Amino acid sequence: MTTLLTAALGTADADGLIDDFASADGRSRLGTPWRLVTDQVMGGVSTARMEYRVLDGQRALCMTGEVSLANNGGFVQVNLDLSPEGRLDAGAFTGVRLIARGNGETYNLHLKTAATTMPWQSYRADFIAGHSWREVRLPFADFTPHRLVPALDPTRLRRLGLVAIGREMRAELCIAEVGFYR
Repeated sequence: MTTLLTAALGTADADGLIDDFASADGRSRLGTPWRLVTDQVMGGVSTARMEYRVLDGQRALCMTGEVSLANNGGFVQVNLDLSPEGRLDAGAFTGVRLIARGNGETYNLHLKTAATTMPWQSYRADFIAGHSWREVRLPFADFTPHRLVPALDPTRLRRLGLVAIGREMRAELCIAEVGFYR
């Protein structure tokens, strides 16, 4: 199964790097594009934007916006399909690693797998994005299922999302690297 990850990550297979935002076309090292999604897809009114910036000499993906609970809303996110073929096997890794900074708020990292068939289902872990760059490690064992029963199976990953969710807040999150760690 590691061959799926090796093929998907290409030259980055040794370190598990998914993206360092070096690509000028906005595609990850996996060849898939980042997307911005807000609760407006379900009638909410939260607003956000996604942009690439250079901060302290590091190229980063930044999501900024306002999370509103009006109209049963409450989220903004950037997400990435982890494989053009639909599934990525990260079973050889311990978890997800980020180099992040933000506005001191708590954010979520959501993972989708073959088991998450409804839009509101995900596996979630939270982290704080402080005002300076820091490495965040989120072990797969710490991801909790949201509105589904099975535990996270990292051999069946489909999508990764960085999310501001569940409360009124100003979102300011920048990521300089995202990947898996052993």
